[in-house]
Amino acid sequence: LKIRGLLSVVHITDDGLSILEPLEITDTHVVVKVPHLSAFGLVWDFIQRFINITLPVEGQVLLFLRPPDEGPRILDVFLLQENIPLSEVNLLRLNKGAKYIRTSSDSDCKLYIGQSYSVHCEPEDYIQPVRVNFRSKYGPNFHPTFEVFLTSNSNTVTVTVVQDQEKTEVWKRNVNLPGPRRETAQSSVPAEDRLLLVRIKFIDRVTEPVLNQLLDKLLERGIINDEEMQSARAKIRADKARDVIDTVRKKGAKASSVLIAALCEVDPCLFRELRLR
Repeated sequence: LKIRGLLSVVHITDDGLSILEPLEITDTHVVVKVPHLSAFGLVWDFIQRFINITLPVEGQVLLFLRPPDEGPRILDVFLLQENIPLSEVNLLRLNKGAKYIRTSSDSDCKLYIGQSYSVHCEPEDYIQPVRVNFRSKYGPNFHPTFEVFLTSNSNTVTVTVVQDQEKTEVWKRNVNLPGPRRETAQSSVPAEDRLLLVRIKFIDRVTEPVLNQLLDKLLERGIINDEEMQSARAKIRADKARDVIDTVRKKGAKASSVLIAALCEVDPCLFRELRLR
C-alpha cells in the first residue's frame, strides 16, 4: 500500500464526498492535506489549552508477577490506556517468564495524562519509582510503570494506585499471588534478624559506590534522614557499612526489608552471595 496510487483517503463533508491523494504514506500513518477544518474543533482546542482543561482517559492497571529467582518476588504494575490490548502486553511478559495476575475490573479507572501517580502496597514493600507522570504508550515495547519488591512472605497483598495531586485512590484491589511460596529457613526469619546474620559479610564485601546508592534509596524512602545520611557518608568504607546496616536494623522489620530490597536492586551479586532471599 505504500506504492503511490494504490491508496486514497475519502473525505466526507456536508457538501459531499471527495477523494484525497496522500502526500506521504508510512507504516503507521497517512499524511493528507485537508483544506477546510471545523471551526468549532479549532476553537475548542484553543479554549482547552487556554483554560487548561484536562479530561481523563479510560485506563487499566495490569499486574504481572516475575518468575522466582534469587531475589525477592517482584510485582510489575502497568498503567496503560484502556485501548492497549492485554494480549500484546501479556505476550511480551510471558516471553520473560512473568505471570499475569487477574483482578476484577482491570480497566475500571480513569487516568489523566501528564499527572503524577504513585503505587502503595500492603504489607508495605519497596516500590520504585516513587511516582511517575502518566503518559500515552502505544508499544511495541511496554515497560513496567512501577516495580513492587515483595519482601514479605504474604501471598495476599493490597495494591493501590493514587493520584498524587488530589491524594485520591483511583484503583485499589486485594491481590492473590500465585503460591504457595516455598519458604526457606532464611526467608522465615524477620528481616532485621536476617541482616544481623549477614552483618560481618556485608561489612567486608559491600563496595563504596553501592553504599552510596543504598544511602540515597534509604533517604528517598524516609528510612534515614539527612543528618544520618551525611554522618554515614563522612566515614570510611567499613565504618560506613557498619553504620548503614546497624542504623537500619535497629529501625525494625520495615526498614530492614527496604534495605534488603534496595541491595537486591543495586548489587544483585552481593545479594545472592549473602542469601538474603
